[in-house]
Amino acid sequence: MYINTNEFKENTYDAIVVGSGISGGWAAKELTEKGLKVLVLERGRNIEHVKDYKTALTPPWEFPHGDRPTQEMIAKQPIQNRTGFVVTESTHQHFVNDLENPYLETKRFDWIRGYHVGGRSLMWGRVSLRWSDIDFEANLKEGIGIDWPIRYKDIAPWYDYAEKFAGVCGNRDGLPHLPDGQFQPPIEMSCAEDYFSKEIRTKFDNRYVIHGRGAHLTKPTKEQTDLGRASCQSRNLCMRGCPFGAYFSSQAATLPAARRTGNLTIRPHSIVNSIIYDEQKGKAKGVRVIDEQTGKWHEFYAKIVFLNASALGSTFILLNSTSNRFPNGMDDSGQLGHNVMDHHFRIGAYGELDKFQDKYYQGSNPVGSYVPRYRNIGNDKRDYLRGFGYETGASRSRGTNTDELAFGSDFKNHQTEVGNWNVSLSAFGECLPYYENKVELSKEITDKWGQPVLKMDAEFKENEMKMRIDMKNDAAEMLEKTGFKNVGTYDEACYPGLGIHEMGMARMGKDPKTSVLNKWNQVWGAKNVFVTDGAFMTSASCVNPSLTYMAMTARATDYAVKELRKGNL
Repeated sequence: MYINTNEFKENTYDAIVVGSGISGGWAAKELTEKGLKVLVLERGRNIEHVKDYKTALTPPWEFPHGDRPTQEMIAKQPIQNRTGFVVTESTHQHFVNDLENPYLETKRFDWIRGYHVGGRSLMWGRVSLRWSDIDFEANLKEGIGIDWPIRYKDIAPWYDYAEKFAGVCGNRDGLPHLPDGQFQPPIEMSCAEDYFSKEIRTKFDNRYVIHGRGAHLTKPTKEQTDLGRASCQSRNLCMRGCPFGAYFSSQAATLPAARRTGNLTIRPHSIVNSIIYDEQKGKAKGVRVIDEQTGKWHEFYAKIVFLNASALGSTFILLNSTSNRFPNGMDDSGQLGHNVMDHHFRIGAYGELDKFQDKYYQGSNPVGSYVPRYRNIGNDKRDYLRGFGYETGASRSRGTNTDELAFGSDFKNHQTEVGNWNVSLSAFGECLPYYENKVELSKEITDKWGQPVLKMDAEFKENEMKMRIDMKNDAAEMLEKTGFKNVGTYDEACYPGLGIHEMGMARMGKDPKTSVLNKWNQVWGAKNVFVTDGAFMTSASCVNPSLTYMAMTARATDYAVKELRKGNL
């Protein structure tokens, strides 16, 4: 048998990172800065910062269809569009072609994806909140799932580290269940939000309206400006890609930091099919890759492998990585693919405020304000477990109806008028980890490259449904008690996936019999394989998870390099 030793040498690195989104970008930055030669494998096309944000500066009148999705876009992206997600002429290029990337649904699952360098770091909502011990301890105290193998003190310094580099704006509010961080100045509340915040404090003992905490630069550090980043311009065009680098993305922050080390190689159009396991050495030796464009197979080799392909993407790779040692995928616990979680939302309330008619605003606040969790904390006990928070914001409505003013100067003048201030509260609730909520490899269909596709079987259950009653009614109560008029509620259909916080299918734990990963994000039976995207989550909290992915990735890479240098990997 002929072995091409040159190709083996050319395809060998110190570390391989699968995926280039929020956690993958962090893995690339940390590993390259620690001196490792790193290959980042991205299944989609390359997107270069600024250059490839084709619509970032396009004015609305230059879109042929008024920045609405065309029938062709809807036909190619039926799942992205059925959710009501913002897939338009200006943003559709950041979302997958659903026809070319199918999956099966035993129960409805809205999988929102972006296959390109940077992944969903280009389109994420940028809310950046810390977990606390109330989150890490909940499973143990309530007898749900398994206990987390870490606590807040284990990750707190890594939150500090991640916030300083990424750039998170916010205010130090002193709430123990929503720890303060290393913040840049908060984005100012509007007068309506400020009024709402102050009134809430007079009407409720345990509820707060605080400045939103988001990965947007408001006072960039030298480290950030050296990477070409600048302050947020409040344009409200974030999902087109930010040419100012104001919000955190792989393109603006982690990948440039990794690139300047000289240790980074990025290979787009590289679909990782599986991990190559060395039976003799008891660890991974590399990955198998399908070239997205040519269909040709390749193998790449490394001392350590970081899976950051998204929670579902990494789960697919682990399930598909079979060997004599791992006949059912890279797991001994039987938990791989199970315990699917996401946040449930699309529920809340809105109201009008007939004050501050002489005040307006300039630009758009990208992070709004936030109502932290208050249910099932302290003496508050409900008939469900865990809790929820609200993302909230304010704006002024348009003027009175202008249907009778169809043209002319009166119509134009009317368009400059504004109505009352409006405030909305949109709740995000925690989902418990259920073993029966699962994904598995389909035996029924394959994708265009001959790989099995994922089959989704997950739903929100009784605990989440009970929580939604409070999520809606509490929002209305807060608005009514603080003087808002015309208060209305809404409760729209919500399915797993749509929160775009899917997590939990390769959970961390203390025992290889009940978990896929240990406390350092290592696969129990292959300790040079690390998973630091949402798959590692053991519970979901009710706060946005991306900051936790950043911090845990930084923590795991630090450990991995130390272990590698000790010869333990």
